Amino acid sequence: MNKINTPWGSISTDVSLLPIFYLIFIYGFVYILPYGKILIGVSWFDWLRSEDGPLEWLQFFEYTLSSLISCLIYFKIKNKRSINSLIWLIIGLSCFFIAGEEISWGERIFGYSIESLAELSIQGETNLHNLPFFHNYILDPALQIICLFLGWVGWRKWPYLTSLPSKKFSLFFLIISLYFFYYEVSWFSTVQHIRNDQEIFELLLPTGLFLHCWEGFENLFRNKFEK
Repeated sequence: MNKINTPWGSISTDVSLLPIFYLIFIYGFVYILPYGKILIGVSWFDWLRSEDGPLEWLQFFEYTLSSLISCLIYFKIKNKRSINSLIWLIIGLSCFFIAGEEISWGERIFGYSIESLAELSIQGETNLHNLPFFHNYILDPALQIICLFLGWVGWRKWPYLTSLPSKKFSLFFLIISLYFFYYEVSWFSTVQHIRNDQEIFELLLPTGLFLHCWEGFENLFRNKFEK
């Protein structure tokens, strides 16, 4: 999806426009979709962006699949000490960790928790990313830096590293970085702080990673088949 057809002509680009179409669908259709409060008690939009809502579970499944695929790629690469293979391993382990954090390491499924950790968590759950210091001072800046790296620095500086997302997936990461930057800056503006739509935008990160991992999986086995 790298082309937009309009009545005035076509707009083509080298990057995937799926994130744009996704946001247009959310804010142009789901945002005004009626009867949500009648059927489920809240608007469809608020249901999507709610804590433990469908978008958060979709993130969990995408991170899990990305972890499995990237680890499979790592084990299929013969040279385990190459930069590419190490990056695939890092992606796999990172996605596994984030997937675990998304469901509070099983607490949302099985109900058990580590009380000592849950008592410190902002949400009262067994996870690390909601510990006060990490959540308040590290989480958002770290997310912005990671997304800038994945969406811009990586493919610009090291285009030969196939383990890093290519230019095609740039918007999946750069839009997140831009939103969180604007969200943080709005705390210091002279107008009202912008609404928290983080779950809407956060979905782009695991989606971009999943598409990147899937492409790496296809390329690996295509090259193996051709040989």
